[in-house]
Amino acid sequence: MLDINEAEYGGEMLYINKSGKHPMWAMEYCRDEGYRMYWDDYSYPYHKQGAGPYYRNAPAYIYNQNQDQLTIEQIRRWNDYFVVRPGMGKRVSSGGVKIIFSDTNTHGRSEMNFRTSGVVDAMRIEKDAFYANQVMWNSWVDVQHKASHIIGHWNYPSGVVKDVYVVSTSPVVELFVNGKSVGKSTEPQYTFLHTFKKIHYQAGEVKAISYAADGKTVESEASHKTAGRADHLRLTLMQNPDGGMRADGSDVALIQVEVVDKDGQRCPVDNRFIHWSLEGQGEWRGGIGKSPDGDNYILATTLPVEAGVSRVLVRSTTTPGNIRLTANAADLPSANVEWTTTADKEQINAGMSRYLASDHLQGSLLRGETPAGASYTDKLRTIAISSATAGANENEAKQSWDDNELSEWRNDGKLSTAWITYQLAEAVAIDEISIKLTGWRQRSYPIEVLADNKIVWKGNTDKSLGYISLFIDKPVKAKTYTIRQTGSATEKDAFGQVTELAGGPATELDLYKTPGSEKVKGELRIVEIDFLQKIK
Repeated sequence: MLDINEAEYGGEMLYINKSGKHPMWAMEYCRDEGYRMYWDDYSYPYHKQGAGPYYRNAPAYIYNQNQDQLTIEQIRRWNDYFVVRPGMGKRVSSGGVKIIFSDTNTHGRSEMNFRTSGVVDAMRIEKDAFYANQVMWNSWVDVQHKASHIIGHWNYPSGVVKDVYVVSTSPVVELFVNGKSVGKSTEPQYTFLHTFKKIHYQAGEVKAISYAADGKTVESEASHKTAGRADHLRLTLMQNPDGGMRADGSDVALIQVEVVDKDGQRCPVDNRFIHWSLEGQGEWRGGIGKSPDGDNYILATTLPVEAGVSRVLVRSTTTPGNIRLTANAADLPSANVEWTTTADKEQINAGMSRYLASDHLQGSLLRGETPAGASYTDKLRTIAISSATAGANENEAKQSWDDNELSEWRNDGKLSTAWITYQLAEAVAIDEISIKLTGWRQRSYPIEVLADNKIVWKGNTDKSLGYISLFIDKPVKAKTYTIRQTGSATEKDAFGQVTELAGGPATELDLYKTPGSEKVKGELRIVEIDFLQKIK
């Protein structure tokens, strides 16, 4: 749907698309994987970031992430959409759909035998990436609701020195360890990520206070406290909100177990085994965990908690009655939970019922109404292009601003012709050039940008999943802007095995499946270009 004007919407599986005609969003984004038990390099079981078996005869680094780095990748990839959101000019992206929101038994590429791309695990227990997305997504388009989250936990061995990451909607964040400031971040990466280098761990509390741009107005706070010695197990029963568990032979209850200290705080690096025993009118369906033989502890009655928490499933029988579930762990007192299943009044006969749970689930309206007006403010305006001249193939120059991401302008492969000059509809001091260059994921172009005849930007273009921004620090009012390649392009894929598996024109423009593209050094190719000015 990238080149069909009549389409109601469009987009690709992986790449960033923009349009001035209709909504464009990625049909799936951020395919990296990471198992919930692996916090970081410094936490039990000390899984090294990216370590795991090969996938398709190549290192599978991006599919064996620790939770801190998986969370950062979520932030990095969401920022790709956020910087080209509505309000950032005429041609914008409408966002992305998160692929695999929960771990699932679709094909995986990590050391596990299932897909771990979720921001929650297979039992819907939150990973850190969930909280990061909660911070970034808790608004309509622009940031309206302020929030912060410290990635990770605060239970490390003595002597650990590590980077601490904070995801925040605020531009300024200050970090405190036991009430003492250890630094202030004023230049977030990827809009939302604040990094504090080489923080010395001290038991107690790590706290982030997030401020507005003035560095004084507090907008949100987040903290982690060191948990004490494991003291007891805490069980939480989750069942059908429509009157509890039904004795229909298919309803299930979810039981969460946490290892907590004497104050009830979860112990985030506890991975001890729990033995479960079930009595009454329930059928054991068990849980999931990382096992030595790769069977994931399916239906096992002894399995570990991971990062201090786990969940198991119990299914009802067709006979109403009491259920008692008991959890035992070494060095801790046992814990149990009891509940009662009720008769299925809509049962026709054994195994058949008129009751459909989906008809009784209540929707959540906590987010509130969709805004009646715009949910964003315009921050950039697009300056129209009236014409262009080029070193070669000038008759195709318009294809670089035709709002069609399956067309492009390209020169003839010679460095002497690797330039294109745009005539704008008005003389403007351009603040930003948003550009999609062919080979965006693997090719870096050495280019310079001239406003009339003055160089206003020079460097090597970044690799991306679509668009990059060339920010002009000292804008110059001009009516002509030239993009000129100054040397040979370099090629090395920046995204490894994260690929768009579909073929066709899109994968030809990303060069991922274009044999020999790395041999063409004087080739300048532009899919789309937007000239943008800040709205004061």
